[in-house]
Amino acid sequence: MIDSIIHTKSLPEILLRLIPTERVRVHETGGVVQLTPVKETRDCTIGLRGMFAAYPDMSVDSFLERKRAEKELER
Repeated sequence: MIDSIIHTKSLPEILLRLIPTERVRVHETGGVVQLTPVKETRDCTIGLRGMFAAYPDMSVDSFLERKRAEKELER
């Protein structure tokens, strides 16, 4: 299984005309290749969602407080 994101400029022109985004997700399973357009976003919190998924009730402030406490313990 292969899963990666590539720039559409690396695709043949016929596919480039069909895909409206600059990047695509390439997913291969069992010999079948799927191209899924990836929409760009400027929301910088998108990457944080996965990190906080394990603690849905934890606020950013409590997370930062916890990290500061961990750094104090390391010293």
